[in-house]
Amino acid sequence: MYRLNADQQRVVFEATAVAAAHIGPDAARVDREGVFPEKSIAALAESALLGLNVPHTFGGREQNLRTVAAVLDVVGRHCSSTAMIYLMHLCGVACYAAAPGKTESHLRAAARGKHLSTLAFSEIGSRSHFWAPTSRAMQVNGGARLSARKSFVTSAGHADGYVVSTQATDATQPLESTLYLVLREDKGVSVSAAWRGLGMRGNASAPMALEDVALGEDRELSAPGKGLEMMLGVALPVFQVGSAAIAVGIAEAAVQATIGHLTHARFEDTTARLAELPTLRARVAEMRVQTDRARAHLGAVLDSLESPGPETQLLVLEAKAAATEAAVSVTDMAMRTCGGAAFGGAHGIERLFRDSRAPIIMAPTTDQAYDFIGRALCGMELF
Repeated sequence: MYRLNADQQRVVFEATAVAAAHIGPDAARVDREGVFPEKSIAALAESALLGLNVPHTFGGREQNLRTVAAVLDVVGRHCSSTAMIYLMHLCGVACYAAAPGKTESHLRAAARGKHLSTLAFSEIGSRSHFWAPTSRAMQVNGGARLSARKSFVTSAGHADGYVVSTQATDATQPLESTLYLVLREDKGVSVSAAWRGLGMRGNASAPMALEDVALGEDRELSAPGKGLEMMLGVALPVFQVGSAAIAVGIAEAAVQATIGHLTHARFEDTTARLAELPTLRARVAEMRVQTDRARAHLGAVLDSLESPGPETQLLVLEAKAAATEAAVSVTDMAMRTCGGAAFGGAHGIERLFRDSRAPIIMAPTTDQAYDFIGRALCGMELF
């Protein structure tokens, strides 16, 4: 459904091989132990897939959102924790690429698999309103000093670079923000709590503390007070499309696991397969339809982004909500269809059920997305 050209297909085939050999086999352990998937990220790095959206100029693959979506779909089928880490890296890299004069070394490092990026937008005070940070940068000797309490930072303590939002030094309202690049080794950067999540247990989405972090002008990724423009224009499309692709991947994994269970499990007294029950066949058919519908919707979003029109903004707003809701529905049906086997942990369906729910509360949350969509439909400003 992604309608990829030959070059894009080669990249996705490569990602599929990496996911099958290195990411999928470690997914259950990552979830069970709640640990960062070091092996999976290393496999992506060694395959130069951390440079997926890095421009050719800096040694990357310069793939567009269509390829990004197809690759994240594949990775999401095998391990959604790894997929979310990867997505946030691609969002961070997109911000780097929007300020290449200040990030060339980091872009080149990402292309070599030596730099993992992420976003640090949400704050404890502003909660899921990622666009309205409560922290404020202080101007000092031509640079800035930043103190902030960031919440739900994917890859916290593991990423090398953090795209951090904060109110501009002269901001009159929270929407006047500036984005900075904060590095893991910067003095004053720390992970302030452990991550214990219901789903996506391996993505290290922990709170972080920034204590009087000194940042030079070379770390300023957006123009002063124009951080929101980079959030919405650069990071958000990647995040929306990527989140949708991961959700579709989770749904696909649930469909395949359910089919496998129905076609192999039998009733010992009759030797009949579960697939011979019409009610179960109907349910898996509905799962297939919902998954295909979600992937087709994502394809329409990608088409519109490549040929922008009046509906593009609306489709981008819809992307994450539509796909994540589909994944929740499909994984719920998988649990019901596979019954006790699924509840007992067989086939990884219980993990998919939990993981599908994580994106619902990731900013912008599904409820916020519906409000944005409603505002757009009624001709109202989003903020």
